[in-house]
Amino acid sequence: MRPPGARQHRPVHTVLLATRNRHKVGEIRALLGAEHHYLTLADLPGAPALPETGATFAENARQKALALAAWVRAVRPPGVPGPGTPVWVLADDSGLEVDALGGRPGVHSARFAALDTGQPGNSSDADNNAKLRRLLAGVPAAQRRARFRCAVALVPVWPEGGGTVACQLFEGTCEGRIDLAPRGEHGFGYDPLFVPEGMDRTFAELGEAEKNRLSHRARALAHVRDWLAGRQPPPCADAGNRPVH
Repeated sequence: MRPPGARQHRPVHTVLLATRNRHKVGEIRALLGAEHHYLTLADLPGAPALPETGATFAENARQKALALAAWVRAVRPPGVPGPGTPVWVLADDSGLEVDALGGRPGVHSARFAALDTGQPGNSSDADNNAKLRRLLAGVPAAQRRARFRCAVALVPVWPEGGGTVACQLFEGTCEGRIDLAPRGEHGFGYDPLFVPEGMDRTFAELGEAEKNRLSHRARALAHVRDWLAGRQPPPCADAGNRPVH
């Protein structure tokens, strides 16, 4: 029972996360804060496969966010608040850019190994890491510069006035280098090989709190958090407005 005069806590925003990746969901929840109500693709039965055909992380994030927002407006799935409430779709795309490989794997980070076999879907972390190590074998450590890059797109499901959908973009990067010897038990993806700038431990050797302070996704989501709280404009240009159909 609430104390007399106490206000019932209500989420500031409902955020629909365009992912089923439980690692990513946990990281986003931790970084954006508990004051919001979160739903994921696992909470939206029948949600469509989301497009990722862009040449950049920002294009892919934008595609996914706009597609999911349009589906929610058309279907109005149970559990999603209706018009007049602040409901956002948040989609991200991220990956590893290695200078010695001309920026690869880039937008193909999740299926880097599968590019060689033609297998559909994403590759396993082990296969992707094995390919990266093979390509960088013999490359001096000083030339194994790399960065993780994350682009986050935020789209309102119910835009004000029902007119146009403004897609806001936010970006974060984490500079570092690739170590050819995997280390650490935490994280996922290329984390066992990536050593952040100024450190001697890989992402996979860092605890969650420390990684959330340094990571590319953490930096992008910090901009999202501040923007949702009204503390700053988005750091990237608007990705384009689209009429609501």
